[in-house]
Amino acid sequence: IMNNVNKCRHFYENKVILAPMVRISCLPMRLLALEYGADLVFCEEIIDHKMLQCRQVQNELLGTTDFLWSDDSVIFRTCDLERDKVIFQIGTSSADRALKVAKMVEDHVAGIDINMGCPKEFSIKGGMGAALMSQPEKFSEILTSLVKNVKKPISCKTRIKSDLEGTLEMMKRIEATGVSCITIHGRTKEERPNDENHDDVISHVTCHLTVPVVANGGSSMIKTYKDIEVFKKSTNCSSVMIGRSAMWNPSIFRNQGCTDDVDVVIRKFLKYAIKYDTFLACVKYCIQQFMHENLESYKGRQMLNSTTVREIW
Repeated sequence: IMNNVNKCRHFYENKVILAPMVRISCLPMRLLALEYGADLVFCEEIIDHKMLQCRQVQNELLGTTDFLWSDDSVIFRTCDLERDKVIFQIGTSSADRALKVAKMVEDHVAGIDINMGCPKEFSIKGGMGAALMSQPEKFSEILTSLVKNVKKPISCKTRIKSDLEGTLEMMKRIEATGVSCITIHGRTKEERPNDENHDDVISHVTCHLTVPVVANGGSSMIKTYKDIEVFKKSTNCSSVMIGRSAMWNPSIFRNQGCTDDVDVVIRKFLKYAIKYDTFLACVKYCIQQFMHENLESYKGRQMLNSTTVREIW
């Protein structure tokens, strides 16, 4: 078992990772991030209750494995191109439900992650996300159950607490469950993206853990690939997870240094969106993020008014 734990931990070392982002981390975005050089990609958080109502379908036409909800909408779509790189993130407050969901997907993904950091009201009210930070028995039960019963690496993504001692105590408790890695967003659940990321806290915690730590929360400072290295050093982590910087321009993962022009990014994204029959609203939302200040341009208005994915560009 120890050998397996070490192998799983190695999986998260020295990686640059696409963060789980609602409406953003869809299959085309994940594949585009991988094409640009991301090592691992997270799907958006999927709530356990919703996933448990899904049925699995092999989509022969697209070459995908689909998990469809009762109304046939796609809740999770994946393909062989990302099989050993995609991490499935679960929103949960129950060890039983989390394990059932993990068992549904474990043959189709590279790892399972538990969301322990989302500060949104929906998550907190459901006892999920950042609500788990104040329930050590609950998160220990969820993570331990997954580590024992699932053959893929188990991880969690969480935030820091307002005091260093409390943060370290929580991280030690998480580490004791046998997880393969902890992703730490360097803000408290009350803090927002425009608040400073506490790189020093992540660095301090990393020194006291043996499990790999993935640093998150540095997007306001990450404009080029070189900045990823700077963030690694300031957090003392071997791996970095990127959210908003990748949402604005996924070519941030290119280690050649310069990012692609937004037109190139959009064309590459649309190639995947069309190939994998992606929901129009999701495609538009992603392109809105790529274009963020150019939505009033002719192309921006054309995109917003389009009624099919092929019409967009």
